[in-house]
Amino acid sequence: MAEIETSLLGDPEKENAREEKEEEEDLGGTRLEAVTVEEAQLPISVEDRWKEYFETLSNKRRASFRCAVSQGLRSDVLEGGTAGSSVGVVGGSAGVGDRCLLSVARETLPRDSERRWFLHVYSGCPPPLLMPSISLAQVVVFVVYGLALGTWLLPTYDADFMNGSLLYSPPRRHEAWRFLSYALTHAGAEQLGLALLAQLSVGLPLEMAHGSLRIGAVYMAGVLAGSLLGSVADRRAPLVGSSGGVYALLSAHLANIAMNWSRMKGSFRVLRMAFLLLLMSAELGRAVWLRLSPRAAPAQPSFVPHLAGVWVGLTLGLAVLRCYEQRLRDQCCWRVASLAYAASVLLAVACNVAMGDPAGADRPPPAAAEAAPAGGH
Repeated sequence: MAEIETSLLGDPEKENAREEKEEEEDLGGTRLEAVTVEEAQLPISVEDRWKEYFETLSNKRRASFRCAVSQGLRSDVLEGGTAGSSVGVVGGSAGVGDRCLLSVARETLPRDSERRWFLHVYSGCPPPLLMPSISLAQVVVFVVYGLALGTWLLPTYDADFMNGSLLYSPPRRHEAWRFLSYALTHAGAEQLGLALLAQLSVGLPLEMAHGSLRIGAVYMAGVLAGSLLGSVADRRAPLVGSSGGVYALLSAHLANIAMNWSRMKGSFRVLRMAFLLLLMSAELGRAVWLRLSPRAAPAQPSFVPHLAGVWVGLTLGLAVLRCYEQRLRDQCCWRVASLAYAASVLLAVACNVAMGDPAGADRPPPAAAEAAPAGGH
């Protein structure tokens, strides 16, 4: 009977051995699956994951950027281990600094590969000092003029302000530094406030992402284009304010967002874009009103630098923002934009030399001390 039961049910010892063997095989399969998952997270799989990016990126990027893509060194970028994350999501324990960097990357860089690379390499050394330094210098100049003149709104109606050594004045255009130094002066607290808001909310993140040299070049190109175009198109008007540089950065940033709308990961993109457009429109409207105001005697500052800044931003500035971590001299868009800008500058300089002193230009009124007759006569 026992033999029949054994033949039907099988030997218990053999059955136990078979079950143990199956359990070992199951465990082995589990371990194999775990190894497969671990291998999928190794750099070689990361390399495959970024292969599409590597193939679509320009072969003229910096060698360090290409090396990082090919070796998959950017897989551990401020992330909580999410392999499928598109930006390298910061974990819940990340500090305020990490979250600020992630916000900068999302707001300024359109491609996942560029955002990850920025988060990986950015160390804050050297810190972005250009935009804060320019803003601080503008505040200092404004405070000095305000304390000296006793006015903080519309100082352009004051003779002493119009006789200053920083703003651009048509009769004194032979003083070459005025073509750039006018950006340090502002026609009131409202213009300065709008400029500071734009420089620190847009210019500073762009400087962090693209570097001080590139963003500074775009900013100063807008300032110079504003003074040169203003000296030709509105020859009777003085120039004050940093609108040329500010509008160059804002226009380039907005154009970059619009061209890469589906790729941008920043929150509140629509509200941010609407706010910047409203800011630009408000400042341009203020400048147009001041220039065309009937009681504007002498001539008030021109709004031409605003338009020149937009032109620089849509050409030179956009070329810079689109060439993140790429050698600019090798990019066709940069070469075309820089040549167009250089030709425009040379043309404006030639026009200034050929046309001479602007006829009918309003000279700055004499200062109060100079206007008073000496000795009471």
